[in-house]
Amino acid sequence: MSELILMSDARVAAVALAENGEPLVGVRDRLLVDDRKHKDSHGAEVHLRRGVLDRLLAAQALLPEDLRLLFVEGYRPPALQRRYFECYADELRAAHPDWSADRIRTAASRYVSPPEIAPHSAGAAVDLTLADADGRELDLGTAMNASPEESDGACYTDALNITDEARANRTVLGGALTASGLVNYPTEWWHWSYGDRYWALATGALAALYEPREPGGS
Repeated sequence: MSELILMSDARVAAVALAENGEPLVGVRDRLLVDDRKHKDSHGAEVHLRRGVLDRLLAAQALLPEDLRLLFVEGYRPPALQRRYFECYADELRAAHPDWSADRIRTAASRYVSPPEIAPHSAGAAVDLTLADADGRELDLGTAMNASPEESDGACYTDALNITDEARANRTVLGGALTASGLVNYPTEWWHWSYGDRYWALATGALAALYEPREPGGS
């Protein structure tokens, strides 16, 4: 996709689903895990669809020897996704009381996916960054999960208002993940996915492979 397409775009919701039944699998024994967001999900967040984890491991193998992927969040239960979306939408309503409901939804989707199509709730998306060989997080320009307002837009993957070092690190991360079949959500440098509706639209796949599921669902 050359244009910036947000999760709220009708073209994303229109993508067909062809759930392939892959299980959610744990990542702790395969990737370096950072627990900064794990108070909300009670352990669910360290799981991904098996095909997504396989591609992250392939991406890690492509990194320079002194770098590692630093996993922060994967699967997100639908109820938690709804809470995140509604909280951010409420912030936008308070800041922009003149905005229409559609404009609020579109603006919110820059940062939190609408619950009904959220890649995280399908186990298809991962929030991650880079660390050095000692596990120290590298500079990628903003804190992970910095909103567009907080970061003055520097959270956008191709943002210009970041340092050369941060841009180089984003290039390394993106190169390995893209080569392994994942796609980036361009308003969040840390958000990558495989098998969800956004991935299908970006790659031209006929259908998404994973649909949102409830915790413990088969």
